[in-house]
Amino acid sequence: MNEENKNPLLCDTDSGVCAIPGVNESDSSQADFSKVKPVKITYFTDPICSTCWGIEPQLRKLKLEYGSNFEIDYRMGGLLPDWSYNSGGISKPSDVASHWEEVSAHYDMPIDGDVWLEDPLSSSYPPSVAVKAAQLQDTDKAVRFMRKLRELLFLEKKNITRWEVIREAAIAVGLDTFQLKDDYEGKANEMFQDDLAYARKLGVRGFPTLFFTDQEDNQITLYGFKPYQVFESSLLRVFPEAEKKQVQLSTELSIFDYYPTLTVKEYAVIADISSEDAAQTLEALVSEEKLDKIIIKNGVMYKSKVSF
Repeated sequence: MNEENKNPLLCDTDSGVCAIPGVNESDSSQADFSKVKPVKITYFTDPICSTCWGIEPQLRKLKLEYGSNFEIDYRMGGLLPDWSYNSGGISKPSDVASHWEEVSAHYDMPIDGDVWLEDPLSSSYPPSVAVKAAQLQDTDKAVRFMRKLRELLFLEKKNITRWEVIREAAIAVGLDTFQLKDDYEGKANEMFQDDLAYARKLGVRGFPTLFFTDQEDNQITLYGFKPYQVFESSLLRVFPEAEKKQVQLSTELSIFDYYPTLTVKEYAVIADISSEDAAQTLEALVSEEKLDKIIIKNGVMYKSKVSF
């Protein structure tokens, strides 16, 4: 990626990175480590990061196969503070719309960029703070909360800086919305600022960035979009003894026992089949009324009929 193209919303599909403008590559300090599991993955991301949406298939598969070997510390990166810049060919929200269409095609993950034309976001800070507020309640629900925010943004074209949309996501995953609002207006802001400071300390220059750290502080950095094999090898490099769990798929619906919403790409990566075969399987389940189907401009998401 050229220096002049380091625009936070211009995600380079060649390098697979949404870069922070003005931040150069540097050596990363060692991440803090809690000894709950053999490996800690410190994941710097952002609710509006399109490349982070692109690695959802790989990350979901890694959790299923190796989740007992690692914990993930989700850190917000602050991708879009505001629109007080002009770089990389993107100077206003409408410039992002066509770019997201390209990102969607490149990563084979559905994204509708028209949100930037219809109800553009002014910043990624509000949803980032909301994720930190969710973490204060329940770390597992916070992960589902961020996923729901991304679905509302990338698939439903909803402005996730608006409190009513944040609240919708919170209700969907079972968070206490009153507590979320209190934390959103209070402690979560400090936590978000801590994340930004931590990112600077570690030399994070774009998203996604994942630090794989073992109990001896040995560390591997995974930067940008990578195929699943790179995620797997990064884990095994810091913890060769990691035990792989074979995903048990007794039926075509079994993956939905773990993840209630899946794109074709996610299903294909997790099941280790082609996207064409995944699409045929999912469409058959829809025709049998076993799944719901959400169609957007650039793809489809499939949803379990069972409430979680």
